[in-house]
Amino acid sequence: MFVAVYWWRVHPGKEEQFVRAWARGTDLIREIYGSYGSRLHRDGDGRFVGYAEWPDEATWRAAFDKKMVYDDPETRAAFVDAVAEVPPDADPIFTMTVIDDRLTTRR
Repeated sequence: MFVAVYWWRVHPGKEEQFVRAWARGTDLIREIYGSYGSRLHRDGDGRFVGYAEWPDEATWRAAFDKKMVYDDPETRAAFVDAVAEVPPDADPIFTMTVIDDRLTTRR
């Protein structure tokens, strides 16, 4: 398994818009590109951090090289409108291969 970690700062008051757009975009990326989905976190200074899981680096790289485009202009526009800042070049802050997985999913 392979993971990519991203972060975003969101315009004040657009947090809910961002979360909805992120969730829909994540679902579409999973359907189109074969990701395993993602978890969204919020750190102490308000930055949103997404941890996306992929079957392998090649699958992630193919999706990343295509900019993970999906055909839902409304969702994409809501996401872009909510985002105030991303890392330079919008690259992930980390990409990593999973060595051992001890997470359990609780819903």
